[in-house]
Amino acid sequence: MRESGVLLPVASLPSAYGIGCFSREAYAFVDRLKEAGQSYWQILPLGPTSYGDSPYQSFSTFAGNPYFIDPEDLVERGWITDGQCEAYDFGRDATCVDYGKIYENRFLLLREAWQNSHIGQDPAFQRFVEENYYWLEDYALYMAVKTSFGGVSWEKWDEDIRVRRQEALDAYRRKYAAEIEFYQFQQYLFREQWEKLKGYANSQGIQIIGDIPIYVAFDSSDAWAEPELFRFDKDRKPTAVAGCPPDAFSATGQLWGNPLYDWEYHKKTGYAWWMKRLAACYQLYDVVRIDHFRAFDAYYAIPADADTAVVGEWEPGPGYGFFQVMQETLGERRVIAEDLGFLTPSVLELVARTGYPGMKVLQFAFDSREDSDYLPHNYSHNCVVYTGTHDNDTLVGWYTKLPPKDREICDEYLNLGKCSNAGEVCWEFIRAALSSVADLAVIPMQDYLELGGEARINTPSTLGGNWEWRMGKEDFTEELALRMRNMARLYGRVHG
Repeated sequence: MRESGVLLPVASLPSAYGIGCFSREAYAFVDRLKEAGQSYWQILPLGPTSYGDSPYQSFSTFAGNPYFIDPEDLVERGWITDGQCEAYDFGRDATCVDYGKIYENRFLLLREAWQNSHIGQDPAFQRFVEENYYWLEDYALYMAVKTSFGGVSWEKWDEDIRVRRQEALDAYRRKYAAEIEFYQFQQYLFREQWEKLKGYANSQGIQIIGDIPIYVAFDSSDAWAEPELFRFDKDRKPTAVAGCPPDAFSATGQLWGNPLYDWEYHKKTGYAWWMKRLAACYQLYDVVRIDHFRAFDAYYAIPADADTAVVGEWEPGPGYGFFQVMQETLGERRVIAEDLGFLTPSVLELVARTGYPGMKVLQFAFDSREDSDYLPHNYSHNCVVYTGTHDNDTLVGWYTKLPPKDREICDEYLNLGKCSNAGEVCWEFIRAALSSVADLAVIPMQDYLELGGEARINTPSTLGGNWEWRMGKEDFTEELALRMRNMARLYGRVHG
């Protein structure tokens, strides 16, 4: 079935609280998607963000971002007042997330709500804590201890709690029992509000495409609580870290710094941790996009003391056996394989063997140096086509910076000579995506809005200015929804 959807991070939604959240604006966005004939809403990872604000570097792979909790819901419950919400400065620019102010003030507001909630006496909360004990216990303790040490990474904690000696764990649990409940409270609200929003989206015919980063952050409850999962030495320090080798985009490659998995250990356990991780994802999402899918075939390992990604080597990943275990454990699940980047025949073979649709990005199609698999005439139906991803510039920003030879090919291929402005160029790219044979076409909201580089979500390998863009409250109009619907219908992507 031919379908289409929109890519928009939750953080980029409009709201009165400085960052997109599970508020009335999120429900209004779902309504607009339905009006626009869309079948999917693709989002970025929902985990709590750490320093740098990237959703791909989270304090936990299981936890949810407390920034997304809707304060209006807490007002309705009687735990806080409108006045308390208005007393905090979450940032005054409706087009941009001010993470500094969010960090300084959001937890203060949530703490007031928690203190007034008496949540520990709530049977539903007690049930949630019990059902999620396998990750929530460690995460809540981790965050409480982290707070007590001024927010520093767990590698800088006192040794007894850093290496998780039992007497230290018991002592910290007793000392910070209230703080632990505060972090459990956040996760309870996150899950309850998200499941309500997702349920509403599903009832309106909108399915959620979630995103799972292949790696977890070193500064995370996952790395602290289960060091055996990773390639750590006896002092629990990484022996090698993740990244990408040098390429045409970066002379020194990309040094991500995430700890690498001890795949031999995972295989011996039947990939038990991974199966729990994926099962948790399918509680939150209808479809899961697996980031950096190629690492399941082979991953790039960089010495932990390296300053760049120049020195590194490819090592074998778990391969197809991992996905056999996934199918046996979880049954048939819908996956999008993020198969971008340096692809070898073995990576392509793995993607083909799983049967998962890969990704086609139009911004990668127009390279004057070579023919490209990303040109629409080369697609098979089993793929997902994007005009761009969260790591790309917007169409307008990208097109205006194209090298002359690439732009010439682009103009000829899409017949852009007839376009009189950048907005018309956007819609011709969208037309190319929707008219392709790809089963699913997903378009970033910024491209439907014809926005320039100021609306870019992320520029890889840069610090600052990323993950900040927000959509205006009046941007997604009825007129735009109708235009989206008409184009989707024209190419057989609207049903019902």
